Amino acid sequence: MSRAETLQAPPAPRAGRPSPLWTFGLLRSELVTTVRRWRTLALLGVLAAVPVLIGIAVKIQTRGGGTADHSGQGPAFISQITNNGLFLVFTALAATLPFFLPMAVGVVAGDAIAGEAGAGTLRYLLVAPAGRTRLLLTKYATVLAFCLLATLVVAVSALIVGALLFPLGDVMTISGTRIGFTDGLGRALLIALAVAASLVGVAALGLFVSTLTNSGIAAMATTVGLVITVQILDQIPQLHALQPYLFSHYWLSFADLMRDPVYWDDLMKNVGLQALYAAVFGSAAWARFTAKDISA
Repeated sequence: MSRAETLQAPPAPRAGRPSPLWTFGLLRSELVTTVRRWRTLALLGVLAAVPVLIGIAVKIQTRGGGTADHSGQGPAFISQITNNGLFLVFTALAATLPFFLPMAVGVVAGDAIAGEAGAGTLRYLLVAPAGRTRLLLTKYATVLAFCLLATLVVAVSALIVGALLFPLGDVMTISGTRIGFTDGLGRALLIALAVAASLVGVAALGLFVSTLTNSGIAAMATTVGLVITVQILDQIPQLHALQPYLFSHYWLSFADLMRDPVYWDDLMKNVGLQALYAAVFGSAAWARFTAKDISA
């Protein structure tokens, strides 16, 4: 079934008042369309490959009995992978969060509105009858779903590779205590959810940028460029007063989920900061999109 056919059923009961069932159909159409794009599949493939490369590299390095990280400067938890394959999940998420995950989310978010405008389908979607607010919320929900999907792809790939290449067992926490494998697996899921939540601000920023142009490529490049710029600013010591307000500042706070007991302070700051970015840039995207002259 084509996208046009999907959006035509079921019909709205009254003009301007789409039924909840029609809204669900629109969201389902957006999710399916996004996931089926070759660009999206390529991004997910790259994300799935990162844990594979890390796992193989660690396996080769430790084949002669060496340690996984001689310098202590590798991604978090990398020195523990040889003892427990579950640590590959934590390492892979730490390695992909600074660049690969936000880049993938930036590409999808930047293309959300601008891509439709560039392809000439945005006007059709608004006539469907979605309404601008409903369509914008659907696009944002789709990007958030991709945030979760992309994070789970990394985590599941890392878990499979870790189980194939390394032993599994009890998990040593950052605090020096041991927890069972089942508890460790539960914490791995919580860490994946925390990483996905860390991408909420990037998703809102990308959606706002996407409403500013009719070029999907320009919106994607701008969003990814802003993500890189913010992370550079977060590393400049002279900007320490500004850094707690940058959306990337608390990204690595997910490591606190590996403490015993869990240290929630920075995790909650991260969630609050992402919610603030979502509110600010989501409102800006709504203000821009509802007033935008749709010509394509």
